Amino acid sequence: MSPFIYLINAIFDFYIVAIILRFLMQLFRADFYNPLSQFIVRITDPVLKPLRRIIPGLGGIDISSLLFVYVICMIKILLTYSNLSLVSLLILSFREVILTSIYIFIAMILIRVVISWVSPGLNNPIMSVIYQISEPVMAPVRRLIPPIGGLDLSSLILLLALQFSLQAIDIWIFSPLLRLL
Repeated sequence: MSPFIYLINAIFDFYIVAIILRFLMQLFRADFYNPLSQFIVRITDPVLKPLRRIIPGLGGIDISSLLFVYVICMIKILLTYSNLSLVSLLILSFREVILTSIYIFIAMILIRVVISWVSPGLNNPIMSVIYQISEPVMAPVRRLIPPIGGLDLSSLILLLALQFSLQAIDIWIFSPLLRLL
């Protein structure tokens, strides 16, 4: 891979993650006065604010963020690959949004696990946002599998489920679709 393509991908990936985090913060009603939240709002607002005037939310879901992240993924893929059909571009962009969202949750859960081992009770702004976004996903798993002897296995189960979903989505959904094209 060319160093320039790597740099372009890194810049686009950073912004894609920021937009998805912004969407998740709104979806799970994370604290927007948190320094991490404020940073994400500052880097995404210049584009999302004008888009919200054109594309309103739907039932508390920020549609403009979803459409914008989809378009950014399309641009990234167009700059990275050549000779793609429109259908392939649409499928690959959707795949990018889904897989990146899953990777964000995997990263958040891993950060939670490591911090709980290294420094339990750590109270900092970044961890606060991570807990606010990841807890709605972890709580149902924790209800199904309560802690055993003080050991919370819900993180492990959720990580396995997310890894499985990454593989399943790619192998069972996107690979067959792309082979058809």
